[in-house]
Amino acid sequence: MIGIDLGSRHVKLVEMEQGKVIRREIYDTIAFYRQYGRVQSGQLQINLEEAGWKGELVIATGYGKLAVPVAGARQIPEIQAHALGAVFQSGHSSFTLVDIGGQDSKVILVREGKVIDFLTNDRCAASSGRYLENMAAVLDISLEELARYDQDPAEINATCAIFGETELVARIVEGYTLPQLAAGVNYALYHRLAPLLKRLDSELLILSGGVALNQALGTIIARETGRRVLALPDPQFNGAIGCCVYGGM
Repeated sequence: MIGIDLGSRHVKLVEMEQGKVIRREIYDTIAFYRQYGRVQSGQLQINLEEAGWKGELVIATGYGKLAVPVAGARQIPEIQAHALGAVFQSGHSSFTLVDIGGQDSKVILVREGKVIDFLTNDRCAASSGRYLENMAAVLDISLEELARYDQDPAEINATCAIFGETELVARIVEGYTLPQLAAGVNYALYHRLAPLLKRLDSELLILSGGVALNQALGTIIARETGRRVLALPDPQFNGAIGCCVYGGM
């Protein structure tokens, strides 16, 4: 069984057998479309066999599942896929899932394994992984280094990713240290998520998506909310894993 999550920045593929992940791969989205996409009836379609993936059942989800169909695949909503993946990976059935992807963020309220409500923010890059990438580039550090800092943050208030870069440069000129600036960036992302977390609150918050690898953000969320925060073992592959879980139901 194969699950595919067609994200805005990356395509994630997972193969599962008997409830275990036996293969996982991540690809740049544009490169994946160029290499394995074929135009049929005026629309780009993906043939997974050309990419070396063969399975009797393929389940697709993600940003591009409708715009770029996967040949022979069943499609399920992103929210459903991510909730199923989080229940499977965490072993918990009631929580708030915080999924921060490359270009959007989703907060999903799950109770007894079922989606009760959800909120999304896909209108501004300032609440996504792209924001962290851009700000790390301004600071000339890696995302891994950015993820180390959560103490004594410089204040960054701009709600727009572009203005946020300008504000960060101003803080650099003002003499703030790298740890303060990096912590300020991580706190800025938290502040954009905070209203969503407040509306869909739980005692347990679970992080998925690539930004779940940012341990500083997890620490900040736990500190500011007073909630238990758990990052999934395979946060970037959660949607694809959820597809496989759906296929096995």
